[in-house]
Amino acid sequence: MGPKRGKLYVVGLGPGDISQLTHQARVALAESEVIVGYRTYVDLIRKIIDGKEVLVSGMRQEVARAKAAAELAASGRVVSVVCSGDPGVYGMAGLIFEVIRESGWQRENGIAVEVVPGIPALSAVASLLGAPLMHDFAAISLSDLLTPWQVIARRLELAALADFVIVLYNPTSTRRVARFRESHQILSRHRGAETPVGIVRSAYREGQRVVLTDLRHLLEHEVDMLTTVVVGNSTTFSFEGLMVTPRGYGAKYDLTSSGE
Repeated sequence: MGPKRGKLYVVGLGPGDISQLTHQARVALAESEVIVGYRTYVDLIRKIIDGKEVLVSGMRQEVARAKAAAELAASGRVVSVVCSGDPGVYGMAGLIFEVIRESGWQRENGIAVEVVPGIPALSAVASLLGAPLMHDFAAISLSDLLTPWQVIARRLELAALADFVIVLYNPTSTRRVARFRESHQILSRHRGAETPVGIVRSAYREGQRVVLTDLRHLLEHEVDMLTTVVVGNSTTFSFEGLMVTPRGYGAKYDLTSSGE
């Protein structure tokens, strides 16, 4: 009998509240012998991983976490790398595959790898704002840590020009305050000042804050790395504290009749 084949789960924890952890994620965590992740994310699930080996690390140590998890799985263990939201949306899934590709991993005889989806931040944020993503949208991270600012700015310009609803991840940090102002200038060239804008901080976590404003007043509100910003398109409207982007039913059907 050969050595035990290890398994590596890449688990999305969703927006933060443990009640929004999927059943699939719970099963993967229960099966895992080792949990690997950023300390803040691991703390979100402490109550359901009691007794397991846990490896935590800080910000900007994603590569080290990915390598450690892959090595543990290669030794025959069942490992879960955890991240917030969905692992395939600005999460750990892509990095895991990059790391194991460099190690010569092959699907047939290498460690088993399974990506476990979670509720992404943009979905959590949209549910708190109303229905801002009912039509085509673009998600853009403003962090220039791994992507040159010139590339980010061009993507933002083109998405704004194409009239997408735009979801901004990682909008600003202590060293990137000017970049958020530049982003506002780009958006303002293509959107009216009254365009609805939703600002959500720590969705479904302690300290959650939801603000509905407009493009004119966006810079007056506090925004940081725990914030997701949703900028409406030319049809997005707000009412009763909600932000809604119509899908187009109003132009095709009578929405006032009883339907009888």
